[in-house]
Formats: sequence, structure tokens, C-alpha cells
Amino acid sequence: MVQLRTMAPMAKFLASIFLLIPLAFADISFNYPAIFNFGDSNSDTGARIAAGLESLEPPNGGSYFRRPAGRFCDGRLIIDFLTDAMDMPFLNAYLDSVGAPSFQKGCNFAAAGSTILPATASSVSPFSFGIQVAQFFRFKDRVLELLATGNKYKRYIPQVDFFSQGLYMFDMGQNDLAGAFYSKTDDQVIASIPTILVEFQTGLKQLYDQGARRFWIHNTGPLGCLPQNIGIFGKDPSKLDELGCVNSQNRAAKLFNLQLHALCTKLQGEFADANITYIDIFSIKYNLIANFSRYGFEHPITACCGYGGPPLNYDSRISCGQTKIFNGSSVTAKGCNDTTDYVNWDGIHYTDAANLHVSSQILTGKYSDPPFSDKMPFLLKLKF
Repeated sequence: MVQLRTMAPMAKFLASIFLLIPLAFADISFNYPAIFNFGDSNSDTGARIAAGLESLEPPNGGSYFRRPAGRFCDGRLIIDFLTDAMDMPFLNAYLDSVGAPSFQKGCNFAAAGSTILPATASSVSPFSFGIQVAQFFRFKDRVLELLATGNKYKRYIPQVDFFSQGLYMFDMGQNDLAGAFYSKTDDQVIASIPTILVEFQTGLKQLYDQGARRFWIHNTGPLGCLPQNIGIFGKDPSKLDELGCVNSQNRAAKLFNLQLHALCTKLQGEFADANITYIDIFSIKYNLIANFSRYGFEHPITACCGYGGPPLNYDSRISCGQTKIFNGSSVTAKGCNDTTDYVNWDGIHYTDAANLHVSSQILTGKYSDPPFSDKMPFLLKLKF
């Protein structure tokens, strides 16, 4: 069950209550034995850190885990809230080998910085979608090998039928678009979308051929509303919309989502025995930024943890929690006093509080195709 475990102002209590009340009345089963997730930093629960590509410093993780926990957030990600809502444990990263992690209920292959398109020498992450799918196949083969030896590893790995009955989740594409804007024109970025989605389709078909039947696909969020992108591409006010977001980046995200939605519809026709659910993350996040005060937030596009102060509090030279020397002086990208007042965590990612809001909206079923509002048994408990 999803639980609001952090203290917040009364306004946020009430906003959360009104958001979650509709979820308490459905009673139809919506259970999966395991979840297998693919994606980037929006759902990475520790892969990039485990791979040694980067480290995270406090205050990352501080709002919930009380320490950095492999997530680019002050607490939980959307996938954490979703797995919790399904009475599943948080997913361990495939690459996280320390501490005898359990993969009995699934595995997370998402890695921060990853793209759908194959990685190149200059890519932020080597773990592109194709590599993540290959890692899944290796994971599955090894699980089947261990299961064949008896019950010794039963409590650590999925059962055979979990691979056919499990939920396959995807949240990817943001880095393909965001990274392209640094070297391509707006039109070139948009022209690259079909190629990106061909690669995505290839991976989905490979998973389907290996027995995956339940697909849960997030579209990409409003890139143009991230402080990082506003700071770099939004210096000209004429390029911003009424919310202060970069028009061109949000336009590319919308076109990507339009084509992704069409692909999901096409594959649903081809995969007759499969279930493909498309989730409109863009609309949820943009609505949150547009109506932030209604949902109990005070800062829609200012980073909670960063350097530089308002309006963005973001400096690309220094990441959340880092200390560096600028012009002979030591500076630190510090966290804000109350993370629940902020939508954005570090200039790129969302806060625990914002991720709770997004998750609660996903679980209404109103932002999915097909809608599933009549199939959700989730009773989200609020603890104040």
C-alpha cells in the first residue's frame, strides 16, 4: 500500500486526501507476481551507482531512506510508489550485488542516463534499452538454471511462471530527446523520433517473443519544464510558454508521445494475447506544474537541491550534494528546508512529494489507455 510517511503542511494533507479518496472504492483484483522494469533515472533504483559510474551524496535519499539510496531523488520514485501500491517490495537494481538482494518479486534494469537508442562513446550511460533487454535475458536464463537445481534459491529469485505472468514496465525516451537538443536543431530532433521508436519496438518484440504479455509503458514528461533545460535553452523569454517552460522541448515530447501512443496501439493489435497499457505521464506532470498550489506545492520549476538561487536554483557545473570551488570559493549544492514544497528535486528529477502526486494520478486509471479506473483495488493509506 502507498503510504504518505513524511510530515507536510496541512494544505498538502488535504490535497493528498482529495487526490487519493477515489482509489479506495474499487475491489477488482489487479495483482502481478513480479515486476520487471526498464528505463532511465526516472526509475533507476541503484544501477548507475552500483556500476560505479557516479556517486550520490546527501541530501539525496534523505526524506525517506535517510541516506542516498541509489535514486536521483530525496526519497522515492514513481516506481517505488507503484510497487508499494501493488503490495510489492521496492525493486532491486540488476547490477546491485551487495547485501544479498532479493529478486523474487522482480528486477529493475533501469539505469540513469540511459537511452532507447544504442549508446555511443559519448553517451552518458552504456546501458541503452537494447543492453537492458539483453541483461533481462541473462537474468532469466540464470534464474532458470538455478531453479533447475532445486529450492535453495527460491526465496531470492522469481518462479518460472512469473516471467509470463509478471508486469513489464517501461519509462524511457527522455534522454534520447533531451540529449539530442545539444547537437541538433528542433526539426532534426523531431525527425529522429521514428528511429528511436523502431528501436523501442524491437526490444518490446524481443520481450514478447520471450513470453512477456503484460506491458506498462510511460510516455515522456514535459522536458521543457525541467530547470536544467530552462537554464540552457530558455534564456530567450520568447522561447518560453506561459508556465516558463521551453516550448520547443515540450513540443518534441508531445510529438514523441503521440507516436509512442500510436506504436502501443499498433502492437496491441499485433500482440493479440498481450495487454499493453499506455500511461500519459506528460499530462500528469504538466498539470502539476500548471496547478502546483492547488496540490500543496509552492515551487513548480525551482530545484530544491542545487546552487544559484531563484528562479531555477540550478547550475550545471555542480550536482546536488556536491561541493566545488568556484572562483576561489567553496560552494555546495544544498537541499531546501522543506522538500514537500518543491516539485523538482535537483534540476532534472522530481521530489518524493511530487512523485507521490504523479503516482496517485496514475493509479486513478484516468491517464491510461485503456483506462483501468474500474480495476484498481488500491487503498492508499495516509499516515500523518
